[in-house]
Amino acid sequence: MDAGAVVFPRAKTRQIMVGDVPVGDGAPITVQSMTITKTADVEGTLQQIYALAAAGADIVRCTCNEPEASEGLARIVPRSPVPIVADIHHQYRRALEALEAGVHCLRLNPGNIRKPEQIKAVAKEARDRNVPIRIGVNGGSLHPDLYRKYGDSVTPEAMVESALQEIAYFDEVDFDLIKISVKASNVPLMIEAYRQLSEVTDHPLHLGVTEAGPPPAGIVKATAGIATLLAEGIGDTIRYSLTSDPVDEARLGRVLLESFGLRERKNVDLIACPSCGRAEIDVYKVAQEAQDAFADRQLPLQVAVMGCVVNGPGEARDADIGIAAGNKRGHLFIKGENVAVVPEDEMVPTLVEWAELITEEGMDAALARAVSTRDAARRAAEEDRQRNLDERGDDANASEQLVELIRKKR
Repeated sequence: MDAGAVVFPRAKTRQIMVGDVPVGDGAPITVQSMTITKTADVEGTLQQIYALAAAGADIVRCTCNEPEASEGLARIVPRSPVPIVADIHHQYRRALEALEAGVHCLRLNPGNIRKPEQIKAVAKEARDRNVPIRIGVNGGSLHPDLYRKYGDSVTPEAMVESALQEIAYFDEVDFDLIKISVKASNVPLMIEAYRQLSEVTDHPLHLGVTEAGPPPAGIVKATAGIATLLAEGIGDTIRYSLTSDPVDEARLGRVLLESFGLRERKNVDLIACPSCGRAEIDVYKVAQEAQDAFADRQLPLQVAVMGCVVNGPGEARDADIGIAAGNKRGHLFIKGENVAVVPEDEMVPTLVEWAELITEEGMDAALARAVSTRDAARRAAEEDRQRNLDERGDDANASEQLVELIRKKR
């Protein structure tokens, strides 16, 4: 975590183990996603699991909705790089089969499996195997009795009560390896449900906005709900539920946690200026090229793409490495210090090269490499900075002209 970064105090929860991954009690918040393949398609499902793991998923859920899916899980679990959660729908026998297949966790929806004897049968078997269960309450599938009790509508109180009823069944068979979610597609409803749940239980909580929809709106909704709760210290594991490639869910979850300082950076954090009157390149185009170039590289750095050398290095001085445009050339800087000059069309490849050097050999080695070019780079940057100022003036965005116009109209 960066020096001086704000730390969000986390609510105290119990800890469970999902395979070899700890969840709760201060363990790193984990990222989850779910495969969209038929679980009976073992090779196709494993391929997606590996892609999710590479994108940052710590835990992956697979549907177990038919006997063939249970059989598929028996073949998938031993070959998976991450713990597997079996998603159980309406048939409790699938849960028992999934446990037999060796899954690391079950997800049960109290609104779908309602008979107490079936719920307790699954909990007993999970208890004997030391396998946790996620109580997955969903605002769209509450027990009919709870709908009626709360005025035929979904309320935070109804979702919390659903979770507590399920815990009570588990208590009867002495099972407490539990994590809980109370998801809804309505963001304020979801937030309030988790707040209330956090007040009445210390079981670890799985955060998500269900059926958030396709990007970009789905990303905004999911982030609004999950991030609000994380900032309040609520949540032990998260999932973006998007109408999109599940690999996107894993990447977004990882980025969110890294942005909050809740997980160590694994991939590049690319920052870029929004462009302005001083920009001497198409910032959007170059930033996208950089995003694509760094996409599959595991480089835990903050990288900056800036449109001009006048403000760029200073505004991005906290970035590990960056490049700023000026007079058809790029000015490479490390921690705000100019170290090299390259042709404009080599800006992105140069960023990648030096970012890899920093990752492999360290910041000191990169700066040592730049000793022979540093003075020339500083002079070139100053020349381009002064040329930009001479050509575009101190107010490249004509801000002061607008201010004067506003004053005249008062």
